[in-house]
Amino acid sequence: MPLPEFKQLVNEAKSQITEIGPDELKHMQQSGEDFTLIDVRERDEQEKGTIPGAVAMPRGILEVNIDQITTGKDRKLVLYCGGGSRSALAALNLKKMGFNKVISLSGGCRGWRESETQ
Repeated sequence: MPLPEFKQLVNEAKSQITEIGPDELKHMQQSGEDFTLIDVRERDEQEKGTIPGAVAMPRGILEVNIDQITTGKDRKLVLYCGGGSRSALAALNLKKMGFNKVISLSGGCRGWRESETQ
């Protein structure tokens, strides 16, 4: 079980970033909106399946290797992890690096999968 400090850290990050839910992400995909979807989970998690169209870049190397995905600071980026915490932390770090349109998927991959069954 995560320490209370982790939850506090995630809540602070979420207060400084933009989050969207699975339905909004599906709408963005279906409407052909121009953005990059980034899966920040670890490789073993990614092997169990990803959201269609996602680029794999684990959080541990995201900040150092973001230039392999984009150097465009105005590129819209949607990040997701397993449940929405790591992607929120990663989104805040990218925001601090000057990326202006960073979004975290609330509920992460679990939320996405749950929305697929509804």
